[in-house]
Amino acid sequence: MAKNILIVDDAAFMRMMIKDILTKNGYNVAGEAENGAKAVEKYNELKPDLVLMDITMPEMDGIQALKKIKEGDGGAMVIMCSAMGQQAMVIEAIQAGAKDFIVKPFQAERVLEAVRKVVG
Repeated sequence: MAKNILIVDDAAFMRMMIKDILTKNGYNVAGEAENGAKAVEKYNELKPDLVLMDITMPEMDGIQALKKIKEGDGGAMVIMCSAMGQQAMVIEAIQAGAKDFIVKPFQAERVLEAVRKVVG
């Protein structure tokens, strides 16, 4: 059965890029969100197998959203996405329970490797 994935990024073209990579490789994109607050709402509504979440977003950043999602569901699987040079935030995200992280600009192979590692 295809894994359901929630994509969270404030840039629509980034969401489109990730969605394209995932759907071409047999994953199901259950939903999308453009900020952390929406991500938490969508997570609770859709209960996806995995969340791919940007760190830097308006309203609520990815780390705050990750913590909120983990509060409600300790078993939540989240992979963080970050731009180069956000090492401190990546470390904070991993400590908050992120399973992996992907660096932008995305390379399809790296995205798929991270997703496979976390949800198979």
